[in-house]
Amino acid sequence: MDIGVALLSGFLATALAPFVFSVMRGAAGWGLAVVPAAIFAYFCTYLGSLPAEGVSVAFPWAADFGLRLSFRLDGLSLLFTLLISGMGAIVIVYAGGYLAGDERLGRLYALLLAFMASMLGVVLSDNLIAIFVFWELTSITSYLLIGFDHERPAARAAALQALIITGGGGLALLAGFVLLAQVGIAAGLSLTEAQEVSAWVSAGVSAGESPLYGAILVLVLLGAFTKSAQFPFHFWLPGAMEAPTPVSAYLHSATMVKAGVYLLARLTPLLGDTPAWQWSLMGAGTTTMLVGAMLAIQARDLKIILAHSTVSALGLLVLLLGLGSEIAAAAAMAFILAHALYKGALFLIAGAVDHGAGTRDVDKLSGLWRAMPITAIAAAAAALAMAAVPPFFGFIAKEIFYGVALEGPAATFIISSAVAASAIFVVVALMVGLGPFWGKYSQAASHAHEVSWNVWVGPVALASVGLMLGLVPWFVDEPLLSPATQAVLGRPEPTALHLALWHGWNLPLALSLATLAGGIALYCLRRPFAAALAPLSAKGPANIYDYSLAGFLKFADLLTHTVQSGYLRYYLMTVFAAFIGLIGFTAFIREQTFPSLSDIDIQVHEAGIYVLIPLACWATIRAPSRLAAIVALGVVGYSVALIFVFFGAPDLAMTQFLVETLTVVLFVFVFYRLPTQQRISSFPARVRDAAIAVTVGCIVTGLVLFTTETSRNRELTEYYVAHSVPEAHGRNIVNVILVDFRALDTLGEITVLVLAAVGVYSLIKLRPPEDFSK
Repeated sequence: MDIGVALLSGFLATALAPFVFSVMRGAAGWGLAVVPAAIFAYFCTYLGSLPAEGVSVAFPWAADFGLRLSFRLDGLSLLFTLLISGMGAIVIVYAGGYLAGDERLGRLYALLLAFMASMLGVVLSDNLIAIFVFWELTSITSYLLIGFDHERPAARAAALQALIITGGGGLALLAGFVLLAQVGIAAGLSLTEAQEVSAWVSAGVSAGESPLYGAILVLVLLGAFTKSAQFPFHFWLPGAMEAPTPVSAYLHSATMVKAGVYLLARLTPLLGDTPAWQWSLMGAGTTTMLVGAMLAIQARDLKIILAHSTVSALGLLVLLLGLGSEIAAAAAMAFILAHALYKGALFLIAGAVDHGAGTRDVDKLSGLWRAMPITAIAAAAAALAMAAVPPFFGFIAKEIFYGVALEGPAATFIISSAVAASAIFVVVALMVGLGPFWGKYSQAASHAHEVSWNVWVGPVALASVGLMLGLVPWFVDEPLLSPATQAVLGRPEPTALHLALWHGWNLPLALSLATLAGGIALYCLRRPFAAALAPLSAKGPANIYDYSLAGFLKFADLLTHTVQSGYLRYYLMTVFAAFIGLIGFTAFIREQTFPSLSDIDIQVHEAGIYVLIPLACWATIRAPSRLAAIVALGVVGYSVALIFVFFGAPDLAMTQFLVETLTVVLFVFVFYRLPTQQRISSFPARVRDAAIAVTVGCIVTGLVLFTTETSRNRELTEYYVAHSVPEAHGRNIVNVILVDFRALDTLGEITVLVLAAVGVYSLIKLRPPEDFSK
């Protein structure tokens, strides 16, 4: 197996998932989980043995444009690849138990595997265009996953909201990538090549001095911030909790929402190290961290609480990347791993509670430990990791973060914000991981039951790994987190993190203890505190989205009623008027002059044709009957065919003769049954139409004359002449172009015609029989 095979196996498993489910039924989750588990095992072989420059593989893509479909595995992509594949295996097993007996499981498996493969493509791609393609695939697959219960309007609305916000950010990201290529930063659209040649230096400027740096920065940040739910785009993530719990655990704790963080980390060597980059990330990250924390403490649904706390955690990660130091990058990598472990476990536990107790309302949940002892133990372990209690790995990650905040810019503000958000993390951990299971015996506990073992095995595994890594942090220090930090910084030398549970009595430890104590006190006062925060949690950005969407729909409705009038003549008039305006404006600003007709050599027989065509056109529009108009229109078509004959295109002439003959016959049959022709347009309308028609005709004539006298590049023509016979074995160059050189274009046109024919046939067949008599 190599990188390409590992990526392809995910998409192959997607195609096979429904079939596997139909055969294996209840055991399908275990069978399909083998794929992400095998990918996880394969990439684990690189732990401790990954070269500093990474491992690359490339395939020809568009060689003439210097493009290759390239993939690269370095420390950063290895960290994310292990998270994506490891969580993928756990979630697929969990989904089999959580939705046991649901006939839609095959579709859910396929979508989860497609999403996994798309995320792997994002983190492994070394080509900017490939990153964008996989980036958009994650948006599409997440749209389908969030709207999995598409019968519910709330699920459809949440899926659409996520797609619009992340899709819009994706378009901005594409524009940023194009600008990077335009200024020569990634001329071959390869990230590795751009970093190896010190791209901004080779362009003659530093990153902050480029005239396009500001535009590139804004566009890239829009893409990353929308995907990773940074303020003011944070509201789509809690809304996406309409998805089934396996989807929430996978997309919104360990994978999709961290795609934006991954992109920021990946582009740090290229775009970072400027004040604009640092302050943008620090400002957005700090704001998001505080807003998410405030919203989390006010929620009552387990999944919504976890979603808001995830928003806060994403803000913390963006803040760390904005600080830009070596230890900040290390803290970000450690927190990514810790967060994926405890938050993935807590999301799965929220689903288990809903499954076993029938509710996710924290006000109705307590005392579940008697009925759900295994889930309670896993929840307690995950909650302690989230609260940063030693010896869990979450404590180590929080210690590093506090150390970074104390040394960075605006230390007082950042550390106070971090302590406040972290205290609320403690509250969330107690609300989600301890409150539902301990305390008095509630009504929900009276009918609760322990979930099946394939539902609780995932949370237990994640919580256990979080505890193990806290006890032996060196297990992931040098093999995983150090290479990831090295990739973020873009430095060849390794970064030693020296992770440990105990660094002595110091200020970060004091802050950790203060955070824990403050969080416990705040948990006791959470209801009045949440009430006090309520005025600050107005749905400003969400309301803006709702108003904007409603406004766009109203504008679309108005535009449709205005433009789509239902009259073909108005459509044609609009198209021709736009043509006149655009071409006329271009000719005017360029002061374009068209060639004179006096310089053109016209033979007598040609002149006869040129006179006959306008006369036949005039006869067509002035004919007293439709039959006469059809005959006159046929004269126009046959005259054009004669022009083809005169100028050496007999194949086109034959086609034109056949088409005109068939058209005349069909028109006669169709128009014969229509009512008597009447003139319904007014005289001013006819004058208007005539003016538009004459103007378009004159402009087209001028364009044709201008084109004939313009010097042309004969390189393409000579290529077709030289290669038609030896490569395509055809002497008719036009035919060879259509069926060989431009075969895909021709196939596309044929496909469109076939689809149109099938659509027309379907409409005819589906029409109710009684309508034929009308």
